[in-house]
Amino acid sequence: MGICARELRHLVIRPTLKHLKLWSPGAENLLLGTAAQESGLGEHLQREQHRALGIYQITPRMHRNVWDKFLARQPNLASKVRGLASQHEFLHHPHAELATNLSYATAVAMMVYLRTGKILPPEASNDPNRLGHWWRKNFHGSPQGTVNDFVSHYNDLILESEESRS
Repeated sequence: MGICARELRHLVIRPTLKHLKLWSPGAENLLLGTAAQESGLGEHLQREQHRALGIYQITPRMHRNVWDKFLARQPNLASKVRGLASQHEFLHHPHAELATNLSYATAVAMMVYLRTGKILPPEASNDPNRLGHWWRKNFHGSPQGTVNDFVSHYNDLILESEESRS
């Protein structure tokens, strides 16, 4: 059993995106869908035989890439992202933050998407199929799963969860 989708949306993803001044309904849904696809909303923080960590399953290599090739050229944004990391642990075990710090992991996941230089089309913001295509094309070089997997996880873990609370 992973994290409640509604709580992840309202207590982690939305405040993190607002802190970064990057909030939109589409960005929020994309990150929620990414967490559903990648980890079952936190059911697994590290899968067996995989190096990726956290609810977004970001590898140490991608984490370094985000910092070295994207955030290094965005000092104001880098400062906001770094401000979400713990002060001391980040210096000694920066990749562990991806598994232990939901706000930091959310910010880094958003940076994975932003580094592509592409912007999620507004018409995709509430469409699990279009969000799935965006995830597949922009989140991993070789994603584990298909667009259909993304849509299935989105429907099962997010839409059903939110509908049952209505």
